[in-house]
Amino acid sequence: MYTEDIELVKVIISGAGDLVREFAAKRSGMNVELKGKNDLVTAADLEVEKLIIGELRKSRPDDLILAEESSQRSTMPPKRTWVIDPIDGTTNFAHGFPVYCVSIGLWDKGQAVVGAVLEVNRNELFLAARGMGATLNGEPISVTSAKDPAETLLATGFPYRNLDLLDEYLDLFRTFMHETLGVRRPGSACFDLCCVAAGRFDGFYEYGLEPWDVGAGSLIITEAGGIVTDWNGTQNWMFGQRIIAGNPDIHAYLLQRIKDHIPPEKRTI
Repeated sequence: MYTEDIELVKVIISGAGDLVREFAAKRSGMNVELKGKNDLVTAADLEVEKLIIGELRKSRPDDLILAEESSQRSTMPPKRTWVIDPIDGTTNFAHGFPVYCVSIGLWDKGQAVVGAVLEVNRNELFLAARGMGATLNGEPISVTSAKDPAETLLATGFPYRNLDLLDEYLDLFRTFMHETLGVRRPGSACFDLCCVAAGRFDGFYEYGLEPWDVGAGSLIITEAGGIVTDWNGTQNWMFGQRIIAGNPDIHAYLLQRIKDHIPPEKRTI
């Protein structure tokens, strides 16, 4: 059903990745500005987003677009909507730390139907379409089958804009340090989600995320056999800023630990 969209997004994200690499090689996209507290934007973010939107406007002129640097919404419309993060991991990019992604997702009738995430430095293309599974550079991927938290590796992102949950978050982090193999923080939520889908991480949790951070990676996880919810175990994660993802057993473990440490009134915005 979305075959043409899949082929289109593969072409667009490849071109976007090439542009990111050009900026990185020249170090010319590092004209950094602050959008808000600890929230960076570079010239590269703006130019890559412009490229993606331009290509989508040419090929899908009737579709809506939700993009990090140029648009805001509080709900997902039922109409076809492209969700774009031109560079997820901007702080990494601005500092030359080689973990950052281009993310493009397509939502239709309120659900993700196509998701593509390109990790630029490794040239890893994670791709999924609803009902068709998930792939990494064309090869099928799946979440892990881990059941015991003591044998799992988790990923997270640390809050940087809103620190209202900092104490509870650090307590939660301490618990995971005791109960799991460890917690990693690569600095790109899109990449974290894809690494769960590919079985590199067993689970992921974070708060303070926006729709463009999760609009593509969430589908890649579910098509790889994983579960994605908010911190209450419901589907209010796209605009709810709080997310848990993992294989079914580790998702359940993460959800329980979050309920143990985060009071109900702080599990939603």
